[in-house]
Amino acid sequence: MSNIQEKQGGCMCGAVRFTATDIEPAYHACHCAMCRRWGSAPFFGTTVGSIAFEDEANVGRHDSSEWAARGFCKQCGSNLFYYMKPANYYSVSVGAFDDQSDLQLSYEIYIDHKPEGYAIAGDLQAMTEAEVIEKFGG
Repeated sequence: MSNIQEKQGGCMCGAVRFTATDIEPAYHACHCAMCRRWGSAPFFGTTVGSIAFEDEANVGRHDSSEWAARGFCKQCGSNLFYYMKPANYYSVSVGAFDDQSDLQLSYEIYIDHKPEGYAIAGDLQAMTEAEVIEKFGG
Protein backbone atom coordinates (compact mmCIF):
# COMPACT_ATOMS: atom_id res chain seq x y z
CA MET A 1 0.00 0.00 0.00
CA SER A 2 1.51 3.31 -0.98
CA ASN A 3 0.99 6.40 1.13
CA ILE A 4 -1.81 8.84 0.35
CA GLN A 5 -0.49 12.14 -0.97
CA GLU A 6 -2.88 14.52 0.82
CA LYS A 7 -6.05 14.62 2.94
CA GLN A 8 -8.03 17.33 4.68
CA GLY A 9 -9.72 17.15 8.03
CA GLY A 10 -10.81 19.01 11.10
CA CYS A 11 -12.58 18.95 14.42
CA MET A 12 -16.26 18.41 15.16
CA CYS A 13 -17.19 22.11 15.39
CA GLY A 14 -15.09 23.30 12.43
CA ALA A 15 -12.82 25.64 14.42
CA VAL A 16 -9.77 23.55 13.42
CA ARG A 17 -9.04 22.60 9.81
CA PHE A 18 -5.88 20.91 8.57
CA THR A 19 -4.16 19.41 5.57
CA ALA A 20 -2.00 16.33 6.11
CA THR A 21 0.45 14.91 3.60
CA ASP A 22 2.15 11.55 3.08
CA ILE A 23 -0.54 9.64 5.02
CA GLU A 24 -0.05 6.00 5.92
CA PRO A 25 -3.29 4.22 4.82
CA ALA A 26 -2.78 1.43 7.40
CA TYR A 27 -3.76 2.79 10.80
CA HIS A 28 -3.50 1.47 14.34
CA ALA A 29 -5.56 1.14 17.49
CA CYS A 30 -3.66 2.07 20.66
CA HIS A 31 -4.86 0.45 23.89
CA CYS A 32 -2.50 2.24 26.31
CA ALA A 33 -4.09 3.67 29.44
CA MET A 34 -3.48 7.30 28.39
CA CYS A 35 -5.16 6.84 24.99
CA ARG A 36 -8.13 5.08 26.55
CA ARG A 37 -8.51 7.82 29.17
CA TRP A 38 -8.12 10.53 26.50
CA GLY A 39 -10.90 9.23 24.28
CA SER A 40 -12.71 6.65 26.44
CA ALA A 41 -11.68 4.02 23.86
CA PRO A 42 -8.60 3.04 21.87
CA PHE A 43 -6.99 5.82 19.85
CA PHE A 44 -7.24 5.14 16.12
CA GLY A 45 -4.35 6.99 14.50
CA THR A 46 -2.28 7.05 11.36
CA THR A 47 1.17 8.41 10.65
CA VAL A 48 1.48 11.50 8.48
CA GLY A 49 4.57 13.09 6.96
CA SER A 50 3.36 16.57 7.81
CA ILE A 51 0.31 18.43 9.02
CA ALA A 52 -0.54 22.10 8.47
CA PHE A 53 -3.31 23.86 10.37
CA GLU A 54 -5.24 26.72 8.75
CA ASP A 55 -5.21 28.58 12.07
CA GLU A 56 -3.43 27.17 15.11
CA ALA A 57 -5.28 29.49 17.52
CA ASN A 58 -7.86 26.77 18.31
CA VAL A 59 -5.36 23.90 18.50
CA GLY A 60 -4.59 22.92 22.08
CA ARG A 61 -1.64 20.76 23.09
CA HIS A 62 -1.32 18.77 26.29
CA ASP A 63 2.09 17.37 27.25
CA SER A 64 1.01 13.86 28.28
CA SER A 65 4.60 12.79 28.96
CA GLU A 66 8.15 14.09 28.58
CA TRP A 67 8.27 12.84 25.00
CA ALA A 68 4.68 13.22 23.75
CA ALA A 69 1.84 15.71 23.41
CA ARG A 70 -1.79 15.26 22.45
CA GLY A 71 -3.63 17.74 20.29
CA PHE A 72 -7.26 18.79 20.51
CA CYS A 73 -9.67 21.54 19.49
CA LYS A 74 -9.89 24.21 22.20
CA GLN A 75 -13.54 24.85 21.29
CA CYS A 76 -15.19 21.40 21.05
CA GLY A 77 -12.49 19.14 22.54
CA SER A 78 -12.14 16.85 19.50
CA ASN A 79 -9.03 14.67 19.61
CA LEU A 80 -6.81 15.61 16.68
CA PHE A 81 -3.38 14.03 17.05
CA TYR A 82 -0.68 12.36 19.10
CA TYR A 83 2.72 14.02 18.70
CA MET A 84 6.04 12.36 19.60
CA LYS A 85 8.36 15.29 20.32
CA PRO A 86 11.88 13.81 19.81
CA ALA A 87 10.97 12.26 16.45
CA ASN A 88 8.73 15.14 15.27
CA TYR A 89 6.15 12.43 14.52
CA TYR A 90 2.40 12.99 14.20
CA SER A 91 -0.24 10.30 14.43
CA VAL A 92 -3.50 11.92 13.35
CA SER A 93 -6.87 10.76 14.62
CA VAL A 94 -8.49 8.78 11.81
CA GLY A 95 -11.88 10.23 12.74
CA ALA A 96 -10.61 13.76 12.12
CA PHE A 97 -10.18 13.17 8.38
CA ASP A 98 -13.07 14.29 6.17
CA ASP A 99 -12.83 11.11 4.08
CA GLN A 100 -11.70 7.90 5.77
CA SER A 101 -12.71 5.49 3.00
CA ASP A 102 -9.13 4.77 1.88
CA LEU A 103 -7.82 4.08 5.41
CA GLN A 104 -7.76 0.60 6.93
CA LEU A 105 -7.26 -0.63 10.49
CA SER A 106 -4.19 -2.87 10.30
CA TYR A 107 -2.62 -3.29 13.73
CA GLU A 108 -3.11 -2.87 17.47
CA ILE A 109 -0.49 -1.54 19.87
CA TYR A 110 -0.21 -1.88 23.64
CA ILE A 111 -2.33 -5.01 23.25
CA ASP A 112 -1.22 -6.14 26.70
CA HIS A 113 -3.05 -3.08 28.13
CA LYS A 114 -6.38 -3.77 26.40
CA PRO A 115 -9.19 -4.31 28.92
CA GLU A 116 -11.30 -7.45 28.71
CA GLY A 117 -14.49 -5.51 27.92
CA TYR A 118 -14.02 -5.28 24.14
CA ALA A 119 -12.21 -6.89 21.22
CA ILE A 120 -11.50 -5.61 17.73
CA ALA A 121 -12.51 -8.08 15.01
CA GLY A 122 -10.22 -9.20 12.25
CA ASP A 123 -6.80 -10.72 11.87
CA LEU A 124 -4.67 -7.75 12.89
CA GLN A 125 -1.01 -7.54 13.82
CA ALA A 126 -0.70 -6.97 17.59
CA MET A 127 2.23 -5.45 19.49
CA THR A 128 2.81 -5.37 23.26
CA GLU A 129 4.11 -2.31 25.10
CA ALA A 130 7.65 -3.76 25.09
CA GLU A 131 7.49 -4.39 21.33
CA VAL A 132 6.22 -0.85 20.66
CA ILE A 133 8.99 0.71 22.76
CA GLU A 134 11.62 -1.46 21.08
CA LYS A 135 10.37 -0.54 17.60
CA PHE A 136 9.51 3.16 18.06
CA GLY A 137 11.34 4.24 21.22
CA GLY A 138 9.87 6.52 23.88
